[in-house]
Amino acid sequence: MTDDPYGALGLTKEASADKIKKAYRRIAKTCHPDLNPDDPDAVAKFKAAAAAYDLLKDPEQRARFDRGEIDATGAERPERQFYRDYAEAGGNPYRQGHRFDEFDASDIFAEFMRRQGRPGAGYAGRGGAPGFHARGADRHYTLEVPFLDAARGGRAQIRLPEGGALEVTIPEGAADGQTLRLRGKGAPGYGEGAAGDALITLAVAAHPVFRREGRDIHVILPITFDEAVLGGKVAAPTIHGPVNLTIPAGASSGRTLRLRGRGVKGRGGTPGDQLVELSIAAPPRIDDELADFLRGWRERHGYDPRKGMKT
Repeated sequence: MTDDPYGALGLTKEASADKIKKAYRRIAKTCHPDLNPDDPDAVAKFKAAAAAYDLLKDPEQRARFDRGEIDATGAERPERQFYRDYAEAGGNPYRQGHRFDEFDASDIFAEFMRRQGRPGAGYAGRGGAPGFHARGADRHYTLEVPFLDAARGGRAQIRLPEGGALEVTIPEGAADGQTLRLRGKGAPGYGEGAAGDALITLAVAAHPVFRREGRDIHVILPITFDEAVLGGKVAAPTIHGPVNLTIPAGASSGRTLRLRGRGVKGRGGTPGDQLVELSIAAPPRIDDELADFLRGWRERHGYDPRKGMKT
């Protein structure tokens, strides 16, 4: 995945939301894997554009990326997260509005030792009792999840640096950037304190066919000349397998058909829809028979779809 989502779309950071959407649609129409099955460069360009669009389409997420708080995958940058969590913590004696002389030095020392997990953390300061019991620290992980596992639910493992693994259940409809909490799977506690939790931030991978917006799934579906003109039933992919889709006669590229209930389930259990955008694909080879037919048809029935457009 590129570190520059704007570059993947051929744009700069000043691009408007509308330009970002149009740039993605332009790349999708020319580099979609269904149209370029034997062109790995086109497929790679489509995947990079899809990942970039998923990051930049959300104004809040885009703003966080521009500020450097998250990377191009949408994952929190550890150093930014640590600074923000510490600076905004309620017990931080250096927050704006507090003076150093308002705090007892022994209290600050005890808190520092507790955060460091040092044996001296048992120091209780004035009037305190000996011994120390505290909850263990939370541990943070990032887990890359396949698109379909996030949409349909699944299971994954996180390999721990010290050995062993954490079993993670991916809930159906999990979203990119969502954080799962595994209680008691963090650092061990001190004394009789409980273990901390494992906080797992999901990074949902882009898919070559599907794109998600909220609970809806978007697909660009190539169709042939004759399917566009005559209509008919074609197989359309969905996150749960192919379904028959009726193409209306006279369909044009860009027309969007809705498959109700074929999207991702929300928390209430109600699924979204799948939106299928049609894209007319020319035959891989134009033979003489087709060319002669179209020339004759154009002479007898020619029309101008661009009539009225300003130049």
